[in-house]
Amino acid sequence: MIRSMIETSLVDWDGKLTTVLFFDKCNFMCPFCQNWELLLHPERFPPIDWSQIKKTLLPKKSWIDGVVLTGGEPLVYETEIFDICRKITNLEFLVKIDTNGAYPGTLQELIGKDLVDYVAMDIKAPLDDRYDQAAGTKVDLQAIKRSVQILKDAKIDYEFRTTCVPGIINEQTIAEIGEQIKEAKRWFLQQYVPVNAYKKEYRDLHAIPSPITNKLLRIAEKFAAEVKWRGKEI
Repeated sequence: MIRSMIETSLVDWDGKLTTVLFFDKCNFMCPFCQNWELLLHPERFPPIDWSQIKKTLLPKKSWIDGVVLTGGEPLVYETEIFDICRKITNLEFLVKIDTNGAYPGTLQELIGKDLVDYVAMDIKAPLDDRYDQAAGTKVDLQAIKRSVQILKDAKIDYEFRTTCVPGIINEQTIAEIGEQIKEAKRWFLQQYVPVNAYKKEYRDLHAIPSPITNKLLRIAEKFAAEVKWRGKEI
């Protein structure tokens, strides 16, 4: 169910002006999640139905490029996601999906049916036992790996993105992740924002300073065609 909307955003799809829709469920519970209140207390956010979304989108048709589906995890809704993507596409807007990669079958089907134009997939940690810490739950790593390969093989545009959480991401783990996604089209490293993190101990952490982020970027550049830093530099 969609429970939050940003009508106009300049930051959720590089180079495009978008409307952003937030789904209210996720199969992960990342300790550094910024949207945890939406996931744990969805009843505090009134549901937004398609008629309201359509009413918002139509007047913007001449200048909004697309719609970003995020959350939460949009692909948790394995039936509804096809319906909303089809409706958005029929209005002639582009569709971007933010996903954690846990639903490769749904991802593959959306791509195959031309219902998504761009996918941003989170890579939270090296693809081993450390992933459970980053996701806050037991993770099916084979599903994540399948989604990585689906995107690398797909004809649509995509990015992998890694939030640089202290204690989870460092020079060694960036190199390990790089090996696991090597030859990717695009990999964005993102600044960690401690404010409003789900777990209190993660709110007490500090964002990574520029000298370290520059080292992380130089390592990441060995593994993807395009690498950029996203977020505030300190």
